[in-house]
Amino acid sequence: MKISIMRFLGNIEAKTDAKGRVFLPATFRKVLQAAGEDILVMRKDVHQKCLVLYPESTWNSRLDSLLERISPWDDEGQQVLRQYVSEAETLSLDGNGRFLIPKRYLQMADIEQGVRFIGINDAIEIWAVEKTQQPFLPQADFAEKLKAIMTAGH
Repeated sequence: MKISIMRFLGNIEAKTDAKGRVFLPATFRKVLQAAGEDILVMRKDVHQKCLVLYPESTWNSRLDSLLERISPWDDEGQQVLRQYVSEAETLSLDGNGRFLIPKRYLQMADIEQGVRFIGINDAIEIWAVEKTQQPFLPQADFAEKLKAIMTAGH
């Protein structure tokens, strides 16, 4: 059982090659190596048009959390589980630190060639670089929403 806490931080631009391979940024590879992680799970984000890379232990933790909430006798819950898992794929880095983003995933996230890796706590988002040219929220909205989150319940 891995005990290290992984925290990915960074906003790094890269390009896929003609086959859809891309280098995982070195800063993220170092975090994975320090935690002894060599398997990643990729799926489309549930809310946004981007891909998410989970270290295997993070993926397993999130999947366990979902499984705890779904009864094997709950048909609707089983459909959610089925879709969640069927949209995921296991991958590993090659000797050069690259991995392949299959065509169907490139299409799900509207990625043509340029990508932006964004470290989000214990996962890494992969965005089409064009979708990250503008802030995710206008600065005033961001400040207001962050304040609301940070002061809720205090």
